[in-house]
Amino acid sequence: MKLLEHEAKAVLRKSGMAVPVGKVVRSPEEVGPALTELGLTEAVLKAQVFTGGRGKAGGVKLFAGAAEGAEIVKKLIGATLVTHQTGPAGEKVGSLLLESKTAIAREIYCSILLDREANNPVLVLSAEGGMEIEEIAETHPEKILKMHPTVGHDLWSFQTLRACQFLSITGETAKEFALVLNQLWKIYQQYDASLLEINPLVIDKDGHVVLLDCKFIVDDNAEYRQKGIGDADADKTSAEIESAKYGLSYVSLDGTVGCMVNGAGLAMATLDLIASVGLMPANFLDVGGSANEEAVTKAFEIVLTDDKVKVILVNIFGGIMKCDIIAQGVINAARKLGVKVPIVVRLQGTNVEEGRKLLAESGLALISADGLDDAAKKVAEAAKGVKA
Repeated sequence: MKLLEHEAKAVLRKSGMAVPVGKVVRSPEEVGPALTELGLTEAVLKAQVFTGGRGKAGGVKLFAGAAEGAEIVKKLIGATLVTHQTGPAGEKVGSLLLESKTAIAREIYCSILLDREANNPVLVLSAEGGMEIEEIAETHPEKILKMHPTVGHDLWSFQTLRACQFLSITGETAKEFALVLNQLWKIYQQYDASLLEINPLVIDKDGHVVLLDCKFIVDDNAEYRQKGIGDADADKTSAEIESAKYGLSYVSLDGTVGCMVNGAGLAMATLDLIASVGLMPANFLDVGGSANEEAVTKAFEIVLTDDKVKVILVNIFGGIMKCDIIAQGVINAARKLGVKVPIVVRLQGTNVEEGRKLLAESGLALISADGLDDAAKKVAEAAKGVKA
């Protein structure tokens, strides 16, 4: 579960961290009252989307006075923000965070994330705050400090001392910085985070530490323990939300071949199969091993309603899942919504003959495939006959 910046900062503020005062606005008319409520005459407006690189894309704007702020909100609300992380599709802006300005003396990069090679979280620091950490890692890896905290324990004194020395932070600011690092580490653990990134973490002109921006991702497996801190569906498509209701795993992709499979391994193999004939998948839809006819029907409906889909490949190996149930679900959905694109069906396993018989007697224009190679060949042939 990804948190928007204002949701993440609410968690930080609740934990006693220093973040700028702010308020979410969704219309130009809300700017004036927000400034009055916060006691501000000038501030910054930040688009609330899940992507980084907002500043370079025009999603972060300084302003003075309600009229100028309202004009910025008018332009950004409903606009699509395209950054180097979003791809061409971008992200639509639905709200902005109106926040006080900070007198910045230094900017620092700070994050805690899972180090899969070390099987442990890792604390990452750099004096190059405000920059893309990937770019720093590639061009100047010596400017990055990595340390592995001990799970269930505060940061050790030698770790906070090492951090201050690496970043050349001294005096009272060093004491405050050490406390901030420890508190961020506690928040990371308490909220089951997979990523807690502060970029930039700021030392202001009075020497105090301020958390100016925040990217916060909670482990999906722990959502049930972290209810109320964010909207678990906010970064999902409507198809992904609908699929979850039926226990289906659905991920939208950018290609043109709709896929319905069972099992993550077969799903990945199917995506490779599609790529091998020069096409790209439009989705990753795994009906699993225990779906019933209703769930299969719903899964196929979701694939059919995706406008990007020009060809559909049903690739099912029937183990626990029976091929005749899959076949009946495909038939139900195709009859309900109308088949407008070619459908290639490869069934194998439990009740495969019953499944093939149902498909053959359905009266629908389904293309049967005998194996993986045959399925790939027939998907490629079907795609040639479809107008883009």
